[in-house]
Amino acid sequence: MSATPLEPIVVTGSVTELRMFDAPYAIGVVDRDALRAGGLQVNLSEALGAVPGLSVLNRSNYAQDLQMSSRGYGARAGFGVRGLRLYTDGIPATMPDGSGQVTHFDLAGAQRIEVLRGPFSALYGNSSGGVIALVSAPVTERHARIGVDVGSHGTRQVRGSYEAPLNEHWDVRAGVSAFETDGFRPHGSAQRLLGNVRLGWRDGADSVVIHAHALHQPADDPLGLSREQYDADPLQTTSQASEFDTRKTASQQQLGAQWKRRHDRGALSETALTGYIGRRDVKQWLAVPPGAQANPGHGGGVIDLERGYHGADARAVWQWRRVRWVAGAAYERQQDRRRGYENFRGPETDRDLGVTGDLRRNEVNFADTTDAYTQAEIELGERLVATFGVRSGRVRLRSRDRYLDNGDDSDSAAFRYTNPVAGLLWRATPQLNLYASAGRGFESPTLNELAYRADGSSGFNGGLQPQRSRQLELGAKWRAPDGRAAVDLAVFRAETRDELAVRSNAGGRASFANVGRTVRQGAELGLQWQWQRTWHTRVAMTWLDATYRDGFLACAGTPCNEPSVPVEAGNRIAGTTPRSAFADLAWRPAQGRELAVEWRAQAGTAVNDVNSDFAGGYGLLALRGRWRFGHENGPELFARIDNLFDRRYVGSVIVNEGNGRYFEPGAPRTWTFGLSWPL
Repeated sequence: MSATPLEPIVVTGSVTELRMFDAPYAIGVVDRDALRAGGLQVNLSEALGAVPGLSVLNRSNYAQDLQMSSRGYGARAGFGVRGLRLYTDGIPATMPDGSGQVTHFDLAGAQRIEVLRGPFSALYGNSSGGVIALVSAPVTERHARIGVDVGSHGTRQVRGSYEAPLNEHWDVRAGVSAFETDGFRPHGSAQRLLGNVRLGWRDGADSVVIHAHALHQPADDPLGLSREQYDADPLQTTSQASEFDTRKTASQQQLGAQWKRRHDRGALSETALTGYIGRRDVKQWLAVPPGAQANPGHGGGVIDLERGYHGADARAVWQWRRVRWVAGAAYERQQDRRRGYENFRGPETDRDLGVTGDLRRNEVNFADTTDAYTQAEIELGERLVATFGVRSGRVRLRSRDRYLDNGDDSDSAAFRYTNPVAGLLWRATPQLNLYASAGRGFESPTLNELAYRADGSSGFNGGLQPQRSRQLELGAKWRAPDGRAAVDLAVFRAETRDELAVRSNAGGRASFANVGRTVRQGAELGLQWQWQRTWHTRVAMTWLDATYRDGFLACAGTPCNEPSVPVEAGNRIAGTTPRSAFADLAWRPAQGRELAVEWRAQAGTAVNDVNSDFAGGYGLLALRGRWRFGHENGPELFARIDNLFDRRYVGSVIVNEGNGRYFEPGAPRTWTFGLSWPL
């Protein structure tokens, strides 16, 4: 007889740990088993499809990051992650300017991933349209493991891990993985080498956890396809990819530590201090024609970025009989040494493309944020809990130009914000909680979004302003008395002013503008049901209406002295889809053993703000199985077949792509097989 499922515990969005059922906001949890069932544990898109309200799409292009958005926030990103706050064990993976990446997430070592949507995300500061937080599993026993995965299109991975308590005070976990794929499209190969170490220390009321990781990832870039190319053959690669040998190499090293102390006397219950330092280097060769680089203000077709970053967060938690209160302060800073080079050498009659040519850009960019925050949870009675919070801060963005052949383009911008939130939870019955929450959000333009003007001239886009939102959420959470069923329902509305949108995107450069008011509204449903002893099902459904309330003019190309293409009020925000769904049915005869069928679907996605074209909707079936032999840490087999019926579909889109190459094809039928065993 399987045990009654336990209610997940969350820490994101709360003063202290609490049950997901008792949170006055929409939050989802993906546990360790679900992460393993999702696939190779390389991409967050494998498992986060089961979280309503969240879109995590695999571009099938490791030269770019996943396309991620929460309730439509972040959908404008053509690469990397925008509009979301990302964390690993309390250490930000989102930079002070709001840009982020998830390539270094150690999914194999995670205990769970928490996904916060809605107003309470604003408590995390700048660019917090949603929060994705990875929590590492604690070390409980000595254990070593090695695994091998193989799959379609030349996919292979080797993984190894070791964890152990070293003595009564110390414990350690170390993991390494080497991943490689040929890709299902020409010029789509990639490699990734990832290493992580977690060192823990505990002595009485004090504990310290130190995290270190290193990443190296070279990848080819197959680029997107135009409508004509996609309709002719969705598995092709546009000729510019091989002509310019488009590719990217990224490496990252990070060290972070968190100290906590429990206090057993008086109202003060806990103090904590988190600090981190890291470096990320990126070099990318783009498909920018030499003619487009003739403009004196153009930065070239090769990006060379050296980023250093660091930060700290200090907080204290107090607890009285009916009140829990946290207050803290945070500081984050990044420094980007950014160079640009031509991607060609030689005369026009005998030119080498896809190489590093003459210098065209040389600058140092800075971004820093300083924040103070507080949050309180108050028991107003047996059935009512009120939560209040506010985060106030400043973000500064600066550029120091060192390439003066086209003039000095040094400039700066600074913005302040205050984000209040409030929530009320009513325990209607022991099985039903109802809640309402409201808040104000803030998202500044990133350094990259400030870097280019739509008219092709060099220098800061100084008129660009942050977007600000007001959000409201109503929700219900129901749990069956025996714990075998759970339903989470949320409806929401978010109104944003000064929405940041792509103004032009061509010639390897994107410029941005504030385009007025937008509205995002919708509903989310999450269901988990163990309807027989061995049968389990999950359902996640999202309805999203993300539209422009004001019409505006967009650019048809670059340079763009005056935008001339009308975007009608009521148009859908590019990159958003109105409906998406996930469902699975799993047979679990014993712990660690599972056979399941999985369905993912979504409606059409607008590829641009003009809404002149859409990526068609689709529904995909997958089969998965996992079989563990013996005890909890015994040998394990794993297998998946994705896109079972080999459907042709668009996996993600490059929003507002000026050349019309919007479409990033989804993978055809693929299989994955894995074997791991203890040492």
